[in-house]
Amino acid sequence: MEPSLTRRTDAPKRLVDQRREALARANAVRFKRAALKAALKDGELSIVSLVVEPPQYLASARIKELLLACPGFGRVKVERLLERCKVSPRKTIAGLSERQRRELIEALDK
Repeated sequence: MEPSLTRRTDAPKRLVDQRREALARANAVRFKRAALKAALKDGELSIVSLVVEPPQYLASARIKELLLACPGFGRVKVERLLERCKVSPRKTIAGLSERQRRELIEALDK
């Protein structure tokens, strides 16, 4: 039997290295986010400060998940807050419009 003309080859070494670097960066972001959520839960950090000026590693974090990490915010309260501010629960913190950001800050400061 003849070998197939379309033979699979191993990925180039640089691609494997790039994947490892991307995985390391992603793990670092996950670790930072977990620490941030713990600080929110313990009351060491304010959610308002994060909405006003979010760190770069939070850019793709969903606002709903950050709110759920805050003490006193359960699923229903978060959903009502987001609905009142006209923010989708799937919205990321970097994807908030200025109006949405302003309304969230006002609602959270009360």
